[in-house]
Amino acid sequence: MDTSAIQSAAPRARVSFIIFAWVSLMMGSFSVEHLSSAETHRELIFSTARALFDGIVLTRTWNARHGGVYVPVTEQTPPNPYLKDPARDIVVNDSLILTRINPAYMTRQMAELAAESGGLQFRITSLRPLRPENAPSPREEQALQEFDKGVKEVGEIIEKPSNLTFFYMAPLYVEKSCMPCHADQGYKIGEIRGGISILMPLPPTDRTRGLAFGHIVVGTLGLAGILMFRGRLNRSYEIIHKQAVIDVLTGIANRRAFLERMPLEFRRSLREGKPLALILADIDRFKLYNDTYGHAAGDICLKAVAKVVRETIKRPGDFCARYGGEEFVVLLPDTGQEAAVNVAENIRANVERLRLPHERAVPDGFVTISMGVAVLTDEAGVTSETLLQQADKALYAAKDSGRNRVEIA
Repeated sequence: MDTSAIQSAAPRARVSFIIFAWVSLMMGSFSVEHLSSAETHRELIFSTARALFDGIVLTRTWNARHGGVYVPVTEQTPPNPYLKDPARDIVVNDSLILTRINPAYMTRQMAELAAESGGLQFRITSLRPLRPENAPSPREEQALQEFDKGVKEVGEIIEKPSNLTFFYMAPLYVEKSCMPCHADQGYKIGEIRGGISILMPLPPTDRTRGLAFGHIVVGTLGLAGILMFRGRLNRSYEIIHKQAVIDVLTGIANRRAFLERMPLEFRRSLREGKPLALILADIDRFKLYNDTYGHAAGDICLKAVAKVVRETIKRPGDFCARYGGEEFVVLLPDTGQEAAVNVAENIRANVERLRLPHERAVPDGFVTISMGVAVLTDEAGVTSETLLQQADKALYAAKDSGRNRVEIA
């Protein structure tokens, strides 16, 4: 079972649901509005604006339920200075920093994306904004004051000589997920925290065509915003998962990945009645190597040995990982003792062929590796842990017998 595929499938499934809900919302809204009469034109405009508002709130709710989403820091997406969270930023490596995008920040970026089209506009605002740029306009301030009096939404057609637009605004309520950012402002759950205003261009004639155009614009921009954050979210998931299961120094799987893989392969071997071989390897006298040549040289040595281990195992199902320090582990599904010993001997010989100088490795004078091999049998009571213990005992036997050799449990 590929755990990375399962983990990456989760965010894709969530985003697919949001896209489905958004498209369904657009199609349903347009179908209802298209059948309405000319007398309900104003209500049609209201419904279109409500659909956009609901889509924005749906996306914000998804973000909030995940406690925000992490995306790479870029010039367009710097860290949010108004988000007071010690885990706001995650340094993945020298070239990648992830920052948490909360619902408000996400809404602002989606609004900027919409504004680039030069048509539809929306923004988040409040009478007590954390971000000064979110202060309300006079029309928005009046709407917010009406919300405090119990009004659920406001909307009006704004006529200008050059165009016709519709202003719509509805309130946002304080939810539990809002409290980490807004508790210091004195808000309580259920109170009105602010609102989202929408400025939607209207065609001067042909209401049906204008309605379709509005839905297409709204739907396209909504999908563009969702897909933009889907891409960033997926990339963030992939990066974080890779960092979680890949050893940064050597580039092969790490101990965590092995501990996830081992029980799966063990159960599969028992279920299918096939052998499972485990090889535990340890670089000989590695502490002396570090003491003699320094840790930078030690890192180069670890990378070289990891490369040998990775390139020696041939089959797609074979697995290797850095188990810790100078130890490596190899899992060989459907492999008996003789074949496993051959693989171990090939790894040992290939490391020896590197001819990495090690002046304190007597009598060889080069970096070598010792290996212990254990194979799963039908012996009662054997578990994945006992199989690992057997390989470990075989490894120590190889060390006690002079190093640079393979021993069998």
